[in-house]
Amino acid sequence: MTAGNATHRVLSVRAAGSRAVLADMPDTEGVLALTAALRASPLPGQLNVVPAATTVLVTAESAPAARRLRDAVLVLEIPPPDLRATGAEVVINTVYDGADLATVAALTGRSVEAVVAAHTGQAWIAAFGGFAPGFVYLLGDGSLDVPRLDSPRTSVPAGSVALAGSYSAVYPRSSPGGWQLIGHTDAVLWDLDRPWPALVKPGDSVRYRPVRELVRLSTPEAKSPVGPGEAAGDGLRVVSPGLLSLVEDLGRPGFGDLGVAASGALDRASLRRANRLVGNEAGAACIETVAAGLTVEAVGDRIMAVTGAPARLLVRARRDGPDTEETFDGGTPRSAPVAEPFVVLDGESLELGPSTAGFRSYVAVRGGVSVEPALGSRSTDTLSGIGPSPLASGQLLPVGTSTASGVVGYPEPQPEYPSVTSTTELRIVPGPRDDWFEPGAVELLCTGTWSVTPRSNRVGLRLSGEPLARMRAGELASEGMVAGALQVPPDGQPVLFLADHPVTGGYPVIAVVAEEDLALAAQIPLGSMVRFRLY
Repeated sequence: MTAGNATHRVLSVRAAGSRAVLADMPDTEGVLALTAALRASPLPGQLNVVPAATTVLVTAESAPAARRLRDAVLVLEIPPPDLRATGAEVVINTVYDGADLATVAALTGRSVEAVVAAHTGQAWIAAFGGFAPGFVYLLGDGSLDVPRLDSPRTSVPAGSVALAGSYSAVYPRSSPGGWQLIGHTDAVLWDLDRPWPALVKPGDSVRYRPVRELVRLSTPEAKSPVGPGEAAGDGLRVVSPGLLSLVEDLGRPGFGDLGVAASGALDRASLRRANRLVGNEAGAACIETVAAGLTVEAVGDRIMAVTGAPARLLVRARRDGPDTEETFDGGTPRSAPVAEPFVVLDGESLELGPSTAGFRSYVAVRGGVSVEPALGSRSTDTLSGIGPSPLASGQLLPVGTSTASGVVGYPEPQPEYPSVTSTTELRIVPGPRDDWFEPGAVELLCTGTWSVTPRSNRVGLRLSGEPLARMRAGELASEGMVAGALQVPPDGQPVLFLADHPVTGGYPVIAVVAEEDLALAAQIPLGSMVRFRLY
C-alpha cells in the first residue's frame, strides 16, 4: 500500500467508539485515495470502509483491532486516486424546475440557463454513498459550488435533483434535506428488484440530460413477501401484531457505502439466545416485538422460544366451530416459560402479555422465519424501508430450515433488564467530535441523568436532559456513523443511534456507547432514565 510519490496523508485519526476509527482527510480527493488504498489492501482486522466528504470511517472486527487500525491508518502513505470514472456512465433525464434554481444562479453569478448548461455539460463522478439507499454524492468540477440551506426542508420529494458544496445528487425517496433543489427526474435510484439495486454506484459517472416535458415521479413500492390475509401453507399465522412486530436477523453489514445500514435485531444477544434454544443457526430470522399484544397461531406443530423482555406467555387452544377462524378458547390457557424451548401444537396460539422489565422480546421458531431476503438479510430496516413490512393481522410467516442441530437447547439465564422506574448505566468512549462542545460537556454528559422520550424508535433513543452546548458554530460535513453514536443536534439533546441509524450524519458525535452495552440500550423502556460513564 506504500507509494514512493504519495500525495495524500491522513490528518488525524479519532476513535469512533470501541470498534471503529474516523480518519480526517484534507479534501474529497484524499478521501477517495484512502478509500481506494484500504479496499485494495485491507489492513489486518479491517471490516468495512465508509467514505464521506472529508472523512473515512473504518470499522474493525474487535476493539484491539480498532486500536491497531488507528495507528496503522495514521502513518499510511497513500497514492493519488484515479479520479476518472471506473464504472458505467449513467444518464439521468432531468426537468430543471427546482425551487432553488434561481438562488443557485444568484449564488454562482450565472443565469439560470448557464446553471443548467454547467450542470449538464460535465461528467459527475460518483464518489460515495449517502444517508439513504441510492443517495450518492456526485463530485463535479467545482463550477456550481453552493452552500446548503440555512434551514433544511422537512421533506424533499423523491427524484429531486440537488446541489450542495461541490456535489450533486438525486434524492431516491422523500426525506428531510438541506440541499439546493434545481430540478427533478423520474429515474428510480434504488430498486431491490434489479440485480444491483443502486442505479448509480461509486465509480460510475453521471450525465444529466435536460428534458422539457414534465416527468412523473415513480418509486418502487415496498413489498412484503407475505401479505395480510394469506392463510395457505405451514408456518406462523399472525393473529395480532401488537404495537410493532418486525422480522429481524443479524442484519446486512457491508453496504454502508451505498447508504444501507446493517440494521438487524437491536438486542442481538437475545436473538442469538432464542435461536440457540430452538436449535437454529445463530443468525436465523426471528420476530422482534415491543411491549405486549403479539399473538401468533401455529400452522403445524412448532418448537418455539421467547427471550428478551420477560413477557407473560400464554398458549391457547383453538375453539371448535365453523365461525372461529380467528377466535381462540377463552378457557384456561397454559403458561409457557421464558428463555426455554416449548411446543405450540397445530392450531394453538402463543400470546405475549405485558412485561415488568425490558422493552423488546424475540420470538424464535425452529427453522427460522423464512421470508424473502433483501441484500442477504431478512431484517426490516425501518429507516430505509428495506426488508419485509411490519407484521399484519392474517399474515402467514413461512418457517425455514435454518437449524444448527437436531436437538433443542437447555434453558438459559437472562440478564436483568431495566424497568420504567430504573436508571440504566451505559459506558461510552468520548469522541470523535467531542472537541465541538464546550469544555466539560463530556463530564456533563456523564454526571447528568437523561430521560428516554416517547419519540425514540429503532433509529435511536432520543434523550432529554440539560443541553450540551457547542463550542463551534457552522456545519459539520457529513461523515460516517456507527451504532451507539451519541449525535447532538443544535438543541443540545443527544440521540443514541441504534441499528437502523443513518449511515452518515451531519451533527457532531460527542461520544459512542460501547458495543457491549448496545443490547442493554435496546431494552430501555420509554420514560426511564439513562446515565453514562467512561468506558
